[in-house]
Amino acid sequence: MLFWHVPAPNEALLISGSKRQAQATQFRIVTGHGSFVMPIKQKARMLSLALREAEIAEDCVTQQGIRLTVRAVTVFKVGDDFVSIANAARRFLAEQERMEELVGQIFAGHLRSIVGGLTVEQIIRERDRVAQEVKAGSHNEMEKLGIVVDALQIQEIEDATGYITNLAAPHAAAVASQARIAQARADQEAAQREQEALALKAQYERDTALKRAGFVAETEQANARAAQAGPLAEAMASQEVIEQQTALAQRQADLAAQRLEAEVRRPADAEAYRKRALAEAQRDMAKFEAEGEAYRRTTLATAEAQAVRVQADGDAYAERTTAEAQAAANAARADSLRGGAQELIAANRVVENLPVLVDAAARGMAGSNLTILNGSEGVSQVAAGIVGQGLAILDVLKAATTQAQAQAPVQAQPGPVQTDPVQAGPVDGQEGAGQN
Repeated sequence: MLFWHVPAPNEALLISGSKRQAQATQFRIVTGHGSFVMPIKQKARMLSLALREAEIAEDCVTQQGIRLTVRAVTVFKVGDDFVSIANAARRFLAEQERMEELVGQIFAGHLRSIVGGLTVEQIIRERDRVAQEVKAGSHNEMEKLGIVVDALQIQEIEDATGYITNLAAPHAAAVASQARIAQARADQEAAQREQEALALKAQYERDTALKRAGFVAETEQANARAAQAGPLAEAMASQEVIEQQTALAQRQADLAAQRLEAEVRRPADAEAYRKRALAEAQRDMAKFEAEGEAYRRTTLATAEAQAVRVQADGDAYAERTTAEAQAAANAARADSLRGGAQELIAANRVVENLPVLVDAAARGMAGSNLTILNGSEGVSQVAAGIVGQGLAILDVLKAATTQAQAQAPVQAQPGPVQTDPVQAGPVDGQEGAGQN
């Protein structure tokens, strides 16, 4: 359409003359799409956003006072934001063809300033540093112009005074010296290899001559052997026959030795081993029987001695117990006569028979086959048990008499009392007294 303007992808449409502005600029900026432009009232212009290139060739003086010609190239473009487009439009819209020249002059000034603070060595070795410092120094100015720098490279450094050439002379001399040394080493190695090749050739010729002489000698030797083949074959055949006979004799000797080993030596060894084993078994059996007989006799003697000691302890304890029982009987008889109680007559009879009971118990224990685990102390405990039974019977009789006296105020005359020599208890006369 006549009044419809569409900018290219690398262009910005600038429309001036509108009263109302949605942007902060005095004109409207359109990128990426079209816009309607009213004739007479509005005016539209295009600003290129394409990439541009500016070459710089500037004479600079270093910190050392040496004049250098520095050649560089910078790549830049107008920024894509509206502020950069507006700044570039105000400055370069009418002179877009001179934009490379103007930007190149700005970079040339900053390049002179940066190179003036560096030495030749730093400029040569640190070109990236020089480029970054130039870009950093011109950033504010490029931002005001609405330009964005994509790249800045130092391409070449020319020295009219020959300083760089002299600076490289020691390195060039060293390289040349190393080249000459390398060439000399190469020549030396070539000579050594030629000598080795000549030596190998001479050695090969010598080896060839030796092999040829060897072949001749072998041929002559083969001829001589062919002439002596008949006698040599007969001698070798005789030697083989002798060797076979020797081997046969050796095998026969080995066979005889094996037969002797199997028929004589091994049976003799087996018989000797059998006899030795039987003798050792009989010796061990006799030793065991002797030790068993000695242990049996020792055990029997120990048991008989212990039995005699136990019987002697039992007889002594029985006599001592009999004497104590007799004394207790006399004391009981005296007490019963002194009190005049008829009920104590039975106790008197029991006391009289108590020694007889203890003596009978002791004699029965002496004649019995008892096993006493704790010696004389065990015998004392058995005898004390028997006496204790008799005394318990006596206590029962005393308690019964006391109860009868409490029930009958008048005591009856004592009657005849009989005691059982085994049980030592009251009979019919005692029971009648208790009933009265």
